[in-house]
Amino acid sequence: MFRRRLPLPPFPPGGVLVGGAARDWLRGVAAKDFDWMVPDPAGAARGLAGALGGSAFELDAERGYWRVSAAGGVQHDLVPRPADVAEDLRRRDFTVNALGVLPGGRVLDVVGGQADLRARRLRMVSRENLRADPLRAWRAARFELTLGFRLEPLTEAAVREVASDLAAGRLPLPAWERVRDEVHALLRSADAARGVGRLEELGLLTLTVPELREGLGVTQGGFHHLDVFAHGVEALHQLIGRFPDAPVPLRWAALLHDVGKPRTLARDELTGRASFHGHDKVGAALTAQVLTRLKLPGEEVRHAAALVGAHMVPLPASEREARRFVHRRRALLPDLLAVMLADREAARGPLSSEASRRAYARGIERVLAALEEQPSAPPPLLRGEEIMALLGVPPGPRVGEATRALAEAAALGEVTTPDEARAFLRAWNAAN
Repeated sequence: MFRRRLPLPPFPPGGVLVGGAARDWLRGVAAKDFDWMVPDPAGAARGLAGALGGSAFELDAERGYWRVSAAGGVQHDLVPRPADVAEDLRRRDFTVNALGVLPGGRVLDVVGGQADLRARRLRMVSRENLRADPLRAWRAARFELTLGFRLEPLTEAAVREVASDLAAGRLPLPAWERVRDEVHALLRSADAARGVGRLEELGLLTLTVPELREGLGVTQGGFHHLDVFAHGVEALHQLIGRFPDAPVPLRWAALLHDVGKPRTLARDELTGRASFHGHDKVGAALTAQVLTRLKLPGEEVRHAAALVGAHMVPLPASEREARRFVHRRRALLPDLLAVMLADREAARGPLSSEASRRAYARGIERVLAALEEQPSAPPPLLRGEEIMALLGVPPGPRVGEATRALAEAAALGEVTTPDEARAFLRAWNAAN
């Protein structure tokens, strides 16, 4: 059953509301992105902007596309109305997106989209339409997850065929930016972990993050009850369960935190026990490789990779060590703690116990207390010029080493005044 339908925005003259906004209106779900077909996009955009108190601007002069940005982040895109609206709808990806709404709420349904909405069924308009834009294979997985629908069997078979043909080079791969946007829409879902599994089932993960699939079947033992791949997916699930507002880079870090394990795997010849020395550093490099390929902003790539590279750092056993932990990793906090907690909670192997999890939680609590006590680094007690004069050294690496040593001592509360800082540096210089 559909929910009660929400009020429609004012219709531009001759306008037809199409796509996701039409689908969501029929479902009783508020839309933020509206797609309109109109005879005069420029005039309609200006009129709509005036009615909504928004702003209109041209998106594509050659094709006559316009956009209106309204309050609350609502967006209206307006394109020229084709001579045959029904034929345009028949070229769309899925029946639930091939719907139009006319003034007064009359629905234009040419391929049975309303019946599929009621059945919560995701059905392709045609196999040819899916192949015309292979990105629609990723969109199928995303819609399944975010709409709560299920792919009907023929559509699922067609999606798998598209994935297979993409892998074999029989179809061109979509631009990475477009793939990224679909995957990120999936990762933002509360059920993103299941979505990653669905990408794997449909043959799309090997096209998106093949590095992640290297963990399939790589057993670990010890603290772990899952293989490397499933552990990463479970860590993502644990992260979202505890931090539902976690941003996408943090979700990537949780998912990829052990991506370096398959390439660092070594097994003892006698016991068969697995070890993964250096997997954190290898994983950081692979994370940067994956997210760079997906065209994430550089700052987000660096942050996610740094989280992966630091996730094996031991938690502090004392308040003093907690202050040192905060000082050395302040730029990664509190995200690093979230990844570490998700990692630990996703591991329920024979060595994992309630006592070990409680001890881990206490370590995290110590860091959080230290971070609350000192939310930002204390200001420098001495300037660089003073340090050089005190130590009698020119600009260079030695000054940087001294500055870092003094900053850590200040963060630990060992020095609090300029005089104490000078005494500390004299002793440090003599010992180093």
